[in-house]
Amino acid sequence: MRNNYQKILITGGAGFIGSHVVRLFVNKYPDGMIYNLDLLTYAGNLENLRDLENKPNYRFIKGDITDQAFIHDLFTTEKFDAVVHLAAESHVDRSIKDPLAFINTNVLGTVNLLNAAKDLWQHNIGDHLFYHISTDEVYGSLDEGGFFLETTAYDPQSPYSASKASSDHFVRAYRNTYGLPVIVSNCSNNYGPNQFPEKLIPLFINNIKNNQPLPVYGKGENVRDWLYVIDHARAIDLIFNEGRIGETYNIGGFNEWKNLDLVKLLCRVMDEKLGRDPGSSEQLITYVTDRAGHDLRYAIDATKMMKELNWKPSLQFEEGLSKTVDWYLANTEWLEHVTSGSYQKYYQEQYGN
Repeated sequence: MRNNYQKILITGGAGFIGSHVVRLFVNKYPDGMIYNLDLLTYAGNLENLRDLENKPNYRFIKGDITDQAFIHDLFTTEKFDAVVHLAAESHVDRSIKDPLAFINTNVLGTVNLLNAAKDLWQHNIGDHLFYHISTDEVYGSLDEGGFFLETTAYDPQSPYSASKASSDHFVRAYRNTYGLPVIVSNCSNNYGPNQFPEKLIPLFINNIKNNQPLPVYGKGENVRDWLYVIDHARAIDLIFNEGRIGETYNIGGFNEWKNLDLVKLLCRVMDEKLGRDPGSSEQLITYVTDRAGHDLRYAIDATKMMKELNWKPSLQFEEGLSKTVDWYLANTEWLEHVTSGSYQKYYQEQYGN
C-alpha cells in the first residue's frame, strides 16, 4: 500500500460504489485500518457490508460530512493517514428538485473534509493523500463525436453536476493553495450489485420483474458510457496506490449505449432469465417527458488510466449486465428491503443507536 498507510478513511462507504471500495480495501489490506464514514441516508445501506462486520481491520462510523465540528473532531481523534472521498448526493432528478441538499453535501461537505485533512497533516503534509472521486457529468454534454479527456473544460448542466464540479475545483484549489496531496478521478455511469433502485438498471430490473412500466426519458436517445462497479473499485485502488499526486484520471468502459438500446437489451436478458416469451418485457416501455437539462451524450477516454496504471475493464457489457441481473434475482430480500425502506432498520438492530 502507498506509504504504508495505517488508517484510511472512506467516506460514503455504505453506498453503491463505496461499499465495493470498502470491501476491496478491507480484504486486500489486512494490516491497515479501514474506516467507513456514512450518514446512512436513503442510499446508504449497511446490509451491503454484512460480510465485513467482524473483520478486525474494519470500523463503521455514522456521521455527517456537513457537520464541521464533528469532522474536525473525528480527524483529530483518529488521525487518518489518507482519505478516499466518495460521499455525495448523486441522483440528477433529486438535484433538480432540491439543489441545496447537493450543495451542502457535495460542496460544503467536501470542504469540511479538506479543512480537517489540511489541519491534521500540516506538519508532514507530503506523507498523506486526499483522493476525491467525481463524475464524468462535470464535463457537460457531447455531440456525436469526441470523448471527455482529463483536460476537457468543465461545463456542468445540472445542479448535481455543478455541485460535483465545484467540489473538484475546491480539491484542486487546496492542492494549489495549501500543498495538500490530492488526486481526482472522474468516472462514467456505474452498474452492478447493491445499487439503489432509483438508478436506471436496478430500477428497470425491479420493474420488469414486477411487470411495472419502464419510463424512458424523451425518445431514449441519450447516450451513456457504462462501467461495472467492481472494475471502478479496482481502478480506485490502482489510483490510490500508484496515481500521481495532483493528477486527474478519467475512468470509463469505452462502452457507449443509447438508453433505449440498453433498456431493450435488459428486457431481452430479463425475458430469458425469467422464462418469459421473447419481447414481452419490451411492452412495458413507456416514454415520458424528458428530464430538464438532460445531457445528450457522455463518453470517457480512459487511455491515461490504461497506459499509466495498466488498467482496463474486465467485462464486456453484455456479460456484466447478465451478472448484474443474476445478482438482483438472487438477492430478492435485499431488493425488497431497499424498495420497502426496511433496510434502514438494520443500523438500529446492528449498532443500537
